[in-house]
Amino acid sequence: MRAGRRWCFVSSFIVASCLVGACGDPPDKEIQQAESAIVAARAAGAETYSRSEFDASTNALKNAHAAVDARDYRQALNDALDARNRAQAAASESTDRRATARSDADRALRNAALALVDARARFRTAQAAHRPPRALAAERKAATELESRVQEARATFDRADYPKVLEILAAPAARCAPPAHTSTRS
Repeated sequence: MRAGRRWCFVSSFIVASCLVGACGDPPDKEIQQAESAIVAARAAGAETYSRSEFDASTNALKNAHAAVDARDYRQALNDALDARNRAQAAASESTDRRATARSDADRALRNAALALVDARARFRTAQAAHRPPRALAAERKAATELESRVQEARATFDRADYPKVLEILAAPAARCAPPAHTSTRS
């Protein structure tokens, strides 16, 4: 009978320790959901268009893994849910920002193409007016430089790197504006 009491005490101890969380399970399902949400956010471009929210989600996932290692499953669950929610928010935010960036890049590309048409017209006008070779060289150089930038920007646009398109087109816009002393009339 003494062995029976001992078994009762041991089983009571096991039940009590399970109730306080020692036997709880890690939140594997929630961690997997968070990991999937982070992968989806990365695919949506969150690393570029929603960097802070994406970084917060990856940090929360790291904290969830650390909490699992420390056997603090309640904290791991909270961190995993936080990581999932932040990753979903980053994906949504990046989708909106990416659409805006695409629109801005498209507009900048169209404006640069129009500036290229103007630069070519200035060159042809200067050529028809029999301007000195030095003036022609400046107009030709401006048109050639703008043309190469527009081509580079179009290729970058096709790769969907919209911030880079704006960066490529930002510098020549100021340099390829018509000079103040040059008239386009002949």
